[in-house]
Amino acid sequence: MSLFLTLMLQADTAVKAVTDAAKDSQESISLFYLLKEGGVLMIPLFICSIILVYVFAERWMAIRKASEMDPTFMSRIREQITGGNIPAAKSLARSTSGPVARMIEKGVSRIGRPVDQIEKSMESTGKLEVYKLEKNLSILSTLAGIAPMFGFLGTIAGMIILFFNIQHQGFSLEHIAGGIYTKMVTSAVGLIIGLLSYVAYNYLNAQINKNVNKMEAASVEFLDILQEPAK
Repeated sequence: MSLFLTLMLQADTAVKAVTDAAKDSQESISLFYLLKEGGVLMIPLFICSIILVYVFAERWMAIRKASEMDPTFMSRIREQITGGNIPAAKSLARSTSGPVARMIEKGVSRIGRPVDQIEKSMESTGKLEVYKLEKNLSILSTLAGIAPMFGFLGTIAGMIILFFNIQHQGFSLEHIAGGIYTKMVTSAVGLIIGLLSYVAYNYLNAQINKNVNKMEAASVEFLDILQEPAK
């Protein structure tokens, strides 16, 4: 009976020790600690995160600026063209910023030529403007692909080192568990960066599509203006 009680007390002591150790480890874990334990591959992931923030901020501001347009612009262009004042219409388009104004300026400068030539010149200008809006977007799509790969590579490298240490230092459940969760930090960070890059890429593409729709609407309206009789 005394032997049974002794074993029960030892088991209870062991459980308390494990519980206390777990509590201590939970209290000591911080975000900085986890990121530091991710290993050397956290460096390229950190660089990827900086590139993500920079490219998104730069493209968002550029696209937002391009989307700003005077709501009376096309009505003023209509007024000048139907009134026969082509130089004033061209000057108005030149003094207005934005892809729509630059495309309309190209169309005004081609007035007098066949409509299909005017349409083609405006279409070419529109494509160039869209290309400017899409500048560096491919970087975000690339980050969405390579960031998770860096994360998985960090985890695999950590597991290789972990099993190497087991082979040479012996098996320890505590060291194995700690090594696994710290090395999986790279996978988590890589997936987060990849997800944010994917969302940012699609969001900016949606904003570009809105600008493309504005350009197409302005192009159709401009061609309709050319069909109206002069005053």
